[in-house]
Amino acid sequence: MNDIHRTAPASASARSNVRRVVSAKGIEAWLVEEYAVPVIAVEFAFTSGAADEPAAKSGVTSLLSELLTEGAGPYDSIAFHQRLDDLAIELSFSGRLDSFAGSLRTLSRNRDAAFEMLGLALNQAEIGAEAVERVRGQTLAGLKHELKDPGAVSAKTWFAASFGAHGYARPADGDLATVPGISRQDVLARRAELFRRDRLKIAVVGAIDEATLAARLDELFGAMPLVGEAPALAAPRFAGLGETKIVDIDVPQCTIRFGSPGFKRDDPDFIAAAVGNHILGGGSFTSRLWQEVRESRGLAYSVQSWLQPLRQFGLFMAYTATSNARAHEAVAIIKGEVARFAADGPSADELAKAKQYLMGSYALRFDTSSKIAGELLSIQLFGQPIDFPQRYPALVDALGLADIKRASARLLGNGDMLTVIAGRPDKA
Repeated sequence: MNDIHRTAPASASARSNVRRVVSAKGIEAWLVEEYAVPVIAVEFAFTSGAADEPAAKSGVTSLLSELLTEGAGPYDSIAFHQRLDDLAIELSFSGRLDSFAGSLRTLSRNRDAAFEMLGLALNQAEIGAEAVERVRGQTLAGLKHELKDPGAVSAKTWFAASFGAHGYARPADGDLATVPGISRQDVLARRAELFRRDRLKIAVVGAIDEATLAARLDELFGAMPLVGEAPALAAPRFAGLGETKIVDIDVPQCTIRFGSPGFKRDDPDFIAAAVGNHILGGGSFTSRLWQEVRESRGLAYSVQSWLQPLRQFGLFMAYTATSNARAHEAVAIIKGEVARFAADGPSADELAKAKQYLMGSYALRFDTSSKIAGELLSIQLFGQPIDFPQRYPALVDALGLADIKRASARLLGNGDMLTVIAGRPDKA
């Protein structure tokens, strides 16, 4: 196995040894210093994303994320990627709904070169006209391909129907109407708007000490403005609850997406709701939806539900795919199970097994350097305390049946959801 992907140290140690590092310029990162594996993983994000974009420029944040590695400093696009490959450096960026994120993986022996390449991408990316044209063309090709992808169509239709004119209604990669009009100047303006130190969260795991990391933080981010006027993202209103929308696509199998308002991450019932959702649809092979939809009836290969917390809203979501002939049957079964769980909650045995699984499996989020850094970044983005990884098992263990029933009833209400079916379901 390549060193850069080797397993990290014991998860219990990683969860208990998280330290704040603050640079001379006041830039903060959470660090797990560990030398057992010669790897450094860095995850960071600015807390502004695609949802903050002007509607007419939808996709500009995603376009920026693709362009930062298309030539920077003394390297053109080919030379930049060649240097990353030669040194086994993994560097990527992504424009998400609520954030603009970056990720770096490197062997410790290539640390200096890796941080140099990250710094060039952040601070000296050329974003040339030719690169903008090329990446924009690639994006448009992908968007055209998605027109016939029932999974993509169901997701985009669902969010558009749910959130209307709000930024959450728009796909992070834009659409065929907006992407052609995004110019180089739009991308440069978005970079200047995004890269502000007051919106920055950072997690670092691996073979690097506090003093070295602090100096690197200032080199990477210190030249960025401290503060800036963040775009205002209002809380959205949810629409379409209880409705079913069918998008006609000539495919043999329907993709079905369900959803309703859920909890933001700071809701006091979020963890209880997450435990309840594990029993309802989050736990593969054991969940109620899995048992009723796949095991008992053979309606689908996969079915799942999850909580999706956003900065200004929370969602409860579910998904499956089944044959056109049985799509309405699958919808009815899933809606029925959601409504029953909302009304009755789980059994004591279901709760005991879910708690045991969730407390035990939490360690798997901390079994590689990359996973640890990603989890620590997520905790920061959702405003959780630095000791949350240590506290999580006890928080789950303390939950009783009444807590899960209360949270599930709040989360699911009467079981109404917005349902989108992409395909050609038989009429019923």
